[in-house]
Amino acid sequence: MRKGITLLLVMLAMLVLAACGGEPEVLRLATTTSTADSGLLDAILPGFEEANNARVDVVAVGTGQAIELGEAGDADVILVHARAREDAFVAEGHGINRRDVMYNDFVIVGPTADPAGVAGMPLASEALAAIAAANAPFASRGDDSGTHTKELSLWEAAGITPDPAGGWYNSLGQGMGETLTFANEAGAYTLTDRGTFLSMRDSLSDLAVMVGGDSIDGNADPALLNPYGVIPVNPDKSDAINNELAEKFAAWITSDAVQQQIGEFGVDTYGQPLFYPSAQ
Repeated sequence: MRKGITLLLVMLAMLVLAACGGEPEVLRLATTTSTADSGLLDAILPGFEEANNARVDVVAVGTGQAIELGEAGDADVILVHARAREDAFVAEGHGINRRDVMYNDFVIVGPTADPAGVAGMPLASEALAAIAAANAPFASRGDDSGTHTKELSLWEAAGITPDPAGGWYNSLGQGMGETLTFANEAGAYTLTDRGTFLSMRDSLSDLAVMVGGDSIDGNADPALLNPYGVIPVNPDKSDAINNELAEKFAAWITSDAVQQQIGEFGVDTYGQPLFYPSAQ
């Protein structure tokens, strides 16, 4: 009797799974903290999961770590923002067919009192030079992320190598959200992508945009442009890579419908998009 009941339950479970399309496939997405902290992924990923009977396991880290996960075959697809490193990732055979997805921009934010006097400066490198000259506190992500990579290039353009031993430069090894929280509490300047700053603005009462203007249209420094790309990981890296689902994801996030979603995300709340679609 018990065997009959058990068999019946198993058959019922199989019927339920069949009706639901079977167990969902898993897609391992390695991406940046900005796509997660801004709320973008929460807004768009359910559409992909429903359409493909899939579950997206998101690992939100710095771009450097996301790329390392791809190189190790521990991700199926990456969504990152450090173009030179993305191109190297593909050229070295770790990924295939990088595609533009979206862009926003970087801004320098700082305490409303602006002790270094950088508000309104057109170039980020000039503002960083003024911050260093004033020994004003600066918070660096220090985490090998795309934002950290951009920050280091801006210091190089300013002709400065910041030294944490100097007391004013704080290398945190943290994500964007944590770095902004630290800057807000410590009265420090920092470099951030505009999207994450806007999404956290209500909790950052002591910070304001110093360089980059009120919107991406008001950002006069081309060095602060921040493009994102999607790259399926080369399936030769590991038998565990779900290349078919990764390719579906890349096609989905660059599709007209999802590009429209990306362009509309944040407008109702912040008066401007947090990301701008760029897929061709």
